[in-house]
Amino acid sequence: MQANEFSGKFSVDFGQMQNLELLFVGFNNLASGEGDQMSFIDSLANCSNLRSLDISQNQFRGTLPHSIANLSSTKLQLLFVGGNNLYGTIPSGIGDLLNLAWLSMPFNKFSGTIPEELGKLQNLKYLDLLINKLSGEIPSSLGNLSEINGLWLSYNKLSGVIPSSLGNLKQLKILLLSRNDLSGTIPKQVFEITYLSISLDLSQNKLIGHIPPNIGNLKLLSSFDVSDNNLLGKIPSQLSLCSSLESLLMDGNAFQGFIPTSLSSLRGIRIIDLSRNNLSGQIPKFLETLTLENLNLSFNNFEGEVPSKGVFANASAISLVGNSGRLCGGIAELHLLKCTSKNAKKERISPRTKILISIASVLSGLTMMSLFIFCWLRQRRGKQPSDSGSRLIKALLNVSYDRLLKATDGFSSTNLIGVGSFGSVFKGILDEGGTIVAIKVLNLQRRGASKSFMAECRALRNIRHRNLVKVITSCSSIDFQGNDFKAIVYEYMPNGSLDKWLHPGPETEEEQPEIQNLTLLQRINIAIDVASAIDYLHYRCHEPILHCDLKPSNVLLDDDMTAHVGDFGLAKFLPEVSNPNQSSSVGVRGTIGYAAPEYGLGSEVSTDGDVYSYGILLLEMVTRKRPTDLMFEGGLNLHNFAKMALPDWVMDIVDPVLLNEVEEVAATNRILVQERNIKRKECLISMVRVGVACSMEIPQGRMNITNVVHELQEVKNILLRPRTVLIRQGGQSV
Repeated sequence: MQANEFSGKFSVDFGQMQNLELLFVGFNNLASGEGDQMSFIDSLANCSNLRSLDISQNQFRGTLPHSIANLSSTKLQLLFVGGNNLYGTIPSGIGDLLNLAWLSMPFNKFSGTIPEELGKLQNLKYLDLLINKLSGEIPSSLGNLSEINGLWLSYNKLSGVIPSSLGNLKQLKILLLSRNDLSGTIPKQVFEITYLSISLDLSQNKLIGHIPPNIGNLKLLSSFDVSDNNLLGKIPSQLSLCSSLESLLMDGNAFQGFIPTSLSSLRGIRIIDLSRNNLSGQIPKFLETLTLENLNLSFNNFEGEVPSKGVFANASAISLVGNSGRLCGGIAELHLLKCTSKNAKKERISPRTKILISIASVLSGLTMMSLFIFCWLRQRRGKQPSDSGSRLIKALLNVSYDRLLKATDGFSSTNLIGVGSFGSVFKGILDEGGTIVAIKVLNLQRRGASKSFMAECRALRNIRHRNLVKVITSCSSIDFQGNDFKAIVYEYMPNGSLDKWLHPGPETEEEQPEIQNLTLLQRINIAIDVASAIDYLHYRCHEPILHCDLKPSNVLLDDDMTAHVGDFGLAKFLPEVSNPNQSSSVGVRGTIGYAAPEYGLGSEVSTDGDVYSYGILLLEMVTRKRPTDLMFEGGLNLHNFAKMALPDWVMDIVDPVLLNEVEEVAATNRILVQERNIKRKECLISMVRVGVACSMEIPQGRMNITNVVHELQEVKNILLRPRTVLIRQGGQSV
């Protein structure tokens, strides 16, 4: 009965079905009810032939009853309970299900420790405890699971050291321990598991020490991730023996020394991330001979000539930001100095001298820029600046690189709130009064970063609207770790981006625990806010502006969940797009999935293109599916997916959260409940209609954004329309 729309309390008594072998009810909306909770598990104890039980991806809530240990210990091979709202501890009695081959319990809220008794499951091949709240140490008894192929323990709160007994798991192909609180060194025994072929992920823990040289034993390994730990020492040359390696992620540690030349033998490598370490020396030429799709060497101490072939020929595929040494050469898009015999050698200017020179340059540039803006304001207004203008000028005069450095605690990674194509965004406290701001730092070495900075500054200087992000001030060039940067200071949006609310990952829930599911009313309000902002940009500001990169990550939410459109790095002014004497906008693509299809054919950007992006964004808000979701392949895309559902099947494609919203309506008042459901369905159908109308393939067929605002206001009115209230009067309902 998998993958249907069954809902309600699951209260079947299976006690008389002694020949039952398979029970699959996963991917429905079944719930455990109240009081007796998961009592149906008790009745399954009489099913002595039960081999497989799947209740995953439902709405079961509560603790997993200890009676689960009474299931057939000699027959049960598969137990799936993932994707529910189960909490409490994992019953230790599961260790008595000796024939179990697959135990899957991810995406729940299990707490407590991993039972030692699981080590008794000698036939277990897969153990999945991903994304729970498990704590304590990883039991060494798991080293007894001699047949296990996959062990998933990521995204929990596990602490202590990685037990060396895991080295006994000779059949293990995938080991995921990331996003925990593990400490100590990586036991060398782990690198003796020669069958590890899919992934070894130890990232985002507190591991220390060196990577043992016997890592070379993992010749079949495809992905190795130890990012964001406290590892140190040199990158082991023995990594070159991992001949099947495709992804190597070692960023966010304290590795030092050179990139070993032995890595040149990794002929199948596609991704290398060595950023945020203390690596030094020249960037090896052999890297341009590898089949790399992405290379990140940012925030290290590399110097000298940058190669220009292979992956280095694509500026969007490499990152060299924040290297304190003098880099030169490379392709023109990197905007590096030409290499000479002088700058190819190690710089002789001390870091302290560079910092002093940088600060002096920044202060000088800021002062001149501030005076220019001061004069411009006076000339424009024809009188002395207002109080708000005076505060702006005062801010401009006082914002220096040193102040930004202090505000962000040295651009600490703990204050990093976003990373984009041209730089990073940091949270900062700008003054003694505790003013919180968002500071966008753009690396001018990245292709298009300078144009993006100018476009954003120009756009933000000309617009004022409640649903657009406010810029506080912009800085001139700042020298950050030897590279030329520019910075823009924005009003801080405490509720982050719409993308994080629609698709919260475990890291989002940890950093922003206040993030919950968006209600239908909140989604409608956000949709209206964004449409109003685009309507203003297109038709109501002094110079019509095209945003050109509308997507959920560029929609930011303030304290009261009001939406603000941000990131104008690709913005274009409409008169310039229409003027052939101005720089052409052809080639501006936006973001895959959100960019209008005609852009891929070389068409100029237009208001219709922004409307298309808005339509996709609206459909994503309703369905909670990204346009790049794996389900959209072949001829299917998010637009067609929604269009085919209109009107009768819309409720089958909307975010299930919207179907399960709880309102303060008495469950016994069936008329009120029915009326509520009818209104919600009407609203959702209307929202999907608008999203489909905005994302039509032909630009001329798309809805006008002004009409979108009016349509969505009507949708909101429908939802907020007063409900029918039934009262009894004289024995009659009125």
